[in-house]
Amino acid sequence: MAEKQMKKLAKDTAIYGVSSILGKFLNWLLVPLYTYILESSADYGVVTNLYSWTALLLVILTYGMETGFFRFANKHKEDSEKVYTTTLLTVGATSLVFAILCVVFDKPFATLLKYPEYPEYISMLGVVVAIDAFASIPFAYLRFKNRPVKFAAIKFLYIGLNIVFNLFFLVACPWLHTHAPETISWFYNPGYGVGYVIVSNILSTVLQTIALTPYIYRPKYAFDRAMLKQILRYSLPLLVLGIAGIMNQTLDKILFPFLKPGVEGASELGIYGATSKIAMVMLMFTQAFRYAYEPFIFAQHKDKNSITAYADAMKFFIIFSYLIFLGMIFYMDIFKYIIQRDYWVGLNVVPIVLMSFIFQGIFFNLSLWYKLTDKTMYGAWFSLLGTVIIVVGNILLVPRFSYTGSAWAAFACYFVIMLVSYYFGQKHMPIKYDMKTIGLYTVATGILYLLSLLINTPYGWLNLGLKTILMAAFLLLIIKRDFPLSSIPYINRFIKQK
Repeated sequence: MAEKQMKKLAKDTAIYGVSSILGKFLNWLLVPLYTYILESSADYGVVTNLYSWTALLLVILTYGMETGFFRFANKHKEDSEKVYTTTLLTVGATSLVFAILCVVFDKPFATLLKYPEYPEYISMLGVVVAIDAFASIPFAYLRFKNRPVKFAAIKFLYIGLNIVFNLFFLVACPWLHTHAPETISWFYNPGYGVGYVIVSNILSTVLQTIALTPYIYRPKYAFDRAMLKQILRYSLPLLVLGIAGIMNQTLDKILFPFLKPGVEGASELGIYGATSKIAMVMLMFTQAFRYAYEPFIFAQHKDKNSITAYADAMKFFIIFSYLIFLGMIFYMDIFKYIIQRDYWVGLNVVPIVLMSFIFQGIFFNLSLWYKLTDKTMYGAWFSLLGTVIIVVGNILLVPRFSYTGSAWAAFACYFVIMLVSYYFGQKHMPIKYDMKTIGLYTVATGILYLLSLLINTPYGWLNLGLKTILMAAFLLLIIKRDFPLSSIPYINRFIKQK
């Protein structure tokens, strides 16, 4: 029975994981479109800033109610529908109030955010965030009901629609405006630019919510005030952790316009946002690793070996993260074409952002200790510490070093909370990580990275060839020390024959 449940867990995890990672990848493909199509890097700076705000506001508007729904729907399975409708009505009400406030006070909010000439951006994004917050509960309901395929299908519907609408407004409409203006002149404004990114988002979000209608509509809604108090008591503390966590990822881009105002600041933020998106490849791969490797670890190890499993997971996570880091750095002459040439001036921050994502991934793996020992407040304190570092770092560094200062502030944030979490973790739940191996790969990665900086011949093909040799050296180290060919399926058949 346990084996059957584990297989189901692995299957569901794969579906949720693939949909999440593939979804991020497809959205990531919009980055080249924006950098090549939008008029300037300042326009992309507006996109970067506003969508950083939406990420933060989405966490605030859900205020931990997704987790609260899971907790109480499983605790009171006989009343799970009542838990669902109570949660849905509550989040729906707060989301509606937020949307109304954004529409009514769009001009003051736009002025506050340094976009006084575009108040409609605020009203549209307010509606988008409100709908997304409301939709998070039906999506949680699908997960509770074990509907991973339906969950993934609706997520992909949104992603596909968003890409189609972006291509329509940013590519098709400009072409039609030139060749057949009468077909679109009744609705299309060629100077609206960034506004069509938001229009695409709101149209996709509305259609996604319509697709969720079968899981929103109920013949009878039950609202239990006493149950709501219990859910809120459980969920609201999670809001602190959620806000701190998302602020560590977005706060630098939220603060930037206040620290570097004007068109120049918006342009620099656009460069930082675009070059950071190149590094998102690391985030997608590290997420894929967690989705693929964690179920394997828990399936293969008994409780008595779980500590060893956690140590193994950390070691292989770091090895593969360094592999991706070196791959992206060595082949940056190829990856840089993801963004438009005007943004290349900011490529110097990519290694810094990549390492920040590695530290973030290690911090996530270290979080096992306070989750398994019910000391989750440590996680909140660590995240708050990271937020303080992000704020202070940006205030001190951005006015002098622009977006490079933002990148180093994020680097410092995740480096410090990673070390602090490791220190306290060894006190409360000691895990014997293979520090010798981790240290070896860290030193090897550093040396190979420094060697790659010395490769700067006039011939691009020669540069790539020499860096490929460095990459091969790292792969040989992995194969020789921790990942022998004899352990790889299919390949091991040929190894055994020798």
